[in-house]
Amino acid sequence: MRRFLSALIALGLIIILLEFLNLIPDFGNVDLSKRVSNSFINKSVDGNNETIEFKKSKDLEDGSANVVTSIVVNYRSFDTLGEVTVLFTAALGVGLILKGLRRKRFYREPNFILKTANGILLPLIFLFGAYIFIHGHLTPGGGFPGGTIIAAGILVLYLSNEKFELSHRAKILESGMGTVYVLFGLVGLILSGIFLRNFLPTGVIGELFSAGIVPLIYVAIGFKVGAELSNLISEFQKEGQQ
Repeated sequence: MRRFLSALIALGLIIILLEFLNLIPDFGNVDLSKRVSNSFINKSVDGNNETIEFKKSKDLEDGSANVVTSIVVNYRSFDTLGEVTVLFTAALGVGLILKGLRRKRFYREPNFILKTANGILLPLIFLFGAYIFIHGHLTPGGGFPGGTIIAAGILVLYLSNEKFELSHRAKILESGMGTVYVLFGLVGLILSGIFLRNFLPTGVIGELFSAGIVPLIYVAIGFKVGAELSNLISEFQKEGQQ
């Protein structure tokens, strides 16, 4: 009976898949002008089809020169909200697994070369991470990769300094930046009826101070992701004991 039901479900899924395949146009015969992606690229979702010129066009629907940022932090902002939620859920899961275990500090003798080079590497790692999320609306990058790089700097600190301990302020920073992100979304909802609507001037495309709230959101996400992953690293640096 179970095999029959499994075969019936599989047959139904195949039929549905074949029906959807009939809706897909032949390869190379797609009219891109009718695709929503074309509107995202041209920043013309509201019907504004003016030509976009780097360092010249201003007050666009979205002022991000980085097309990926235009899509995931502006036109599809809920995607980024979901990604932040997934990361938070993963961190929560680690906390729940380790909760209730008696833990001691996992000790290792720092490598001499890494310990010596730490003074040079660490500022560069933090600077590069900050650059990635501050310039996410201009160049490839954003809050998630920038925050991950900052967390990598915290990992270097743990590996190079046996006395380093992450401050409890990291948890406060994590929750605070998450709250800031949600507040940006609520302000957009209040002003325009759309969650995370860009309510600040978008400026001139290609300039640092452009894209409205997008750079501010990336800074908040960068600090949140960096703090969250750093807290995970701190938890894993402690050895669990039953």
